[in-house]
Amino acid sequence: MNRQLFVSLDGPKGAGKTTLLEAITQVLRADNMKVIRLSERKSDPFRAESMALVNRLARDPSADLEGEICQRFAVSRAWISQNVLAKQPQNSVILMDRWYPSDAAFRRMIPFTEVLQLNREHNVRTPDLHVGVVTAPEISWERAAARSRGLGSTVIHRLEEHIACTRAFEQEVASNGWFLCRNEGSIQEATLQVVAEIHSVIFRS
Repeated sequence: MNRQLFVSLDGPKGAGKTTLLEAITQVLRADNMKVIRLSERKSDPFRAESMALVNRLARDPSADLEGEICQRFAVSRAWISQNVLAKQPQNSVILMDRWYPSDAAFRRMIPFTEVLQLNREHNVRTPDLHVGVVTAPEISWERAAARSRGLGSTVIHRLEEHIACTRAFEQEVASNGWFLCRNEGSIQEATLQVVAEIHSVIFRS
């Protein structure tokens, strides 16, 4: 492989995405592939200001404020595309912990088609492979409840909201033709699914 392969993993809270990222990294590196693991949250220099708006949205929801948040995240992703992704080695697999597909789960008032268009207008880099990681919402809710940090969500606090978030995300996975990984069995099974799809994308390219 003589170019970057950009893979984003997105999904509702508690779906096991971070654990899956770690397992995929180990398998690919064992296969002598150069793997770069990145996080949108940690790569975003404007995150604190954006999250302050998300906190305001949780207290006082409005479509105008959610639109401003979507705009800020698109600007951040454009910055990451130009200043972080572009500087990674050409022969690497870049695994990104969340990218714009996650807006399909967490934005409630702005249609995802508008979010997608906004990111395109800002020249946000499109992943070579979008991986949507999901479980039945009751399973991810229980997993999140067992973590020390809990669900860790600013905008979702009830199971009913989490169910709606999961359904909305799965609908966009299907509508946009993203790769769906159901992480309800063993982590090894889910890892092999995604690794096989990564190899398939490399072969097709």
